[in-house]
Amino acid sequence: MLKSCLRTAAVLAAFAATTSLANADPIEVRQNMMKSVGAATGTLGKMVKGEIPYDPQLAGMAMRVLFTTPSGFVTQFPDGADSPTSEAGPKIWEDRAGFEKVALDMQTAAMAAIPAAGESLDALKASFGSVAQNCRACHETYRVKKN
Repeated sequence: MLKSCLRTAAVLAAFAATTSLANADPIEVRQNMMKSVGAATGTLGKMVKGEIPYDPQLAGMAMRVLFTTPSGFVTQFPDGADSPTSEAGPKIWEDRAGFEKVALDMQTAAMAAIPAAGESLDALKASFGSVAQNCRACHETYRVKKN
């Protein structure tokens, strides 16, 4: 139970850090947002793989992070907000509509998965693939891998 509470606190702390940077540099904000998404995805992935015990409350909160983040995330790419230290690919600015559609697809998949995340491990497993597929689609098209 204590470990579950600590994992929940970590996910919520990552999300809180993201929201507290609302007036900060957009590159820093989006990097922190992705840290929150990474923490949530990592938690869900570990549950799905059996590396940590399934916790319906934690799974539901993590899926909610994946649902809420994309809408604010797309606003953190104003013109000129690219950087050699960022993994944001130039296609974000070249294909804004496509980027926003991928984010909306991610939100839609996560919203559909929220009830399943809190229902059972089997339901989470069945819905998590769709959410992860949307993450992958964005990374493959709009992200530049840094060495």
